[in-house]
Amino acid sequence: MPRPLRPLPRAVTGADDLIAAGLAAPQDHALMQRLGQEFRIRISPEMLGAMGQGVTAQFLPDAKELDHRPEQLSDPIGDDVHRIGKGLTHRYPDRVILHATQTCEVYCRFCFRREKVGEEGILPEADLQAALAYLHATPAVREVILTGGDPLTLSPRRLTDLFARLSEIPHLDAIRIHSRIPVVAPERVTPQMLAAFDVPQAVWLVVHTNHANELTENARAALRRLTAAGIPLLSQTVLLKGVNADADSLEALFRALIRNRVKPYYLHHCDLAPGTHHFRTTIAEGQAIMTALRGRLSGTALPTYVLDIPGGHGKVPIGPGYLEQTVAGQWRVTDPYGQSHLYTDP
Repeated sequence: MPRPLRPLPRAVTGADDLIAAGLAAPQDHALMQRLGQEFRIRISPEMLGAMGQGVTAQFLPDAKELDHRPEQLSDPIGDDVHRIGKGLTHRYPDRVILHATQTCEVYCRFCFRREKVGEEGILPEADLQAALAYLHATPAVREVILTGGDPLTLSPRRLTDLFARLSEIPHLDAIRIHSRIPVVAPERVTPQMLAAFDVPQAVWLVVHTNHANELTENARAALRRLTAAGIPLLSQTVLLKGVNADADSLEALFRALIRNRVKPYYLHHCDLAPGTHHFRTTIAEGQAIMTALRGRLSGTALPTYVLDIPGGHGKVPIGPGYLEQTVAGQWRVTDPYGQSHLYTDP
């Protein structure tokens, strides 16, 4: 795999940049251009400096992306099934997803929203007003999840305005942010950004990271700034062949997150997005990895392994099963080390 010749002072955003950075060969220029037309290219300076094992494959375009399979879906988790209006998805009764922007600081090659991400930019004001009006009129909604795109690509001014407007919704308990920014662009975690989070609701930040090598010194410093500001941190990770699909890699990641006061929250089975077949494991492989991790890690460091059911039917845990009913009132229980035990219900 080509390695970058030198850090660039700006993001890598196309075939010419990839070649200049030593990430693609000159003879692959046409291929890189085609891949960039299929799904745009952007690698932040921080991730350019971290390129190597577990990182490169996440961001570097690959000819395998042109392998489209019948099972792949343009909307693999069914966002559109539950779309209320532009930028707003209401799948579960008590929470909504607000797509504040479709812009990202990096474009992950396994992205499940690749059909929209990077194309539409910031949610227009009229659509944001309509989304906020829906939230005011729907008291069952207790949590807003800001995603996109990456909501923390918004300027501090826009973030401050958005959080202030959300804070006016009386029945809202929590605002959750899903972001890669603390890891891939840690310089954006500024005092001005942190000040925007100072609202009456609880603000939770879910950091997307897939490999311990992403947690650079700058990323770890950004996480410290967030925790020092009182922001509770969770993480979400995607199970990716060629990146982290083994117990050793995930153990290293989850231990690194715990050291940085981030609770591993979700391990996602890779979604059926177009051009992502080479990243996907089987569910059985994922369950075997989770079985191995349960024998190594405390519950604090273990995320829940989940599948987003295609078609918009929601997210479910798919971790390994430890219980099997033998007869009425009796169960066979498997411990984390594979040993079997009997348990009788009272």
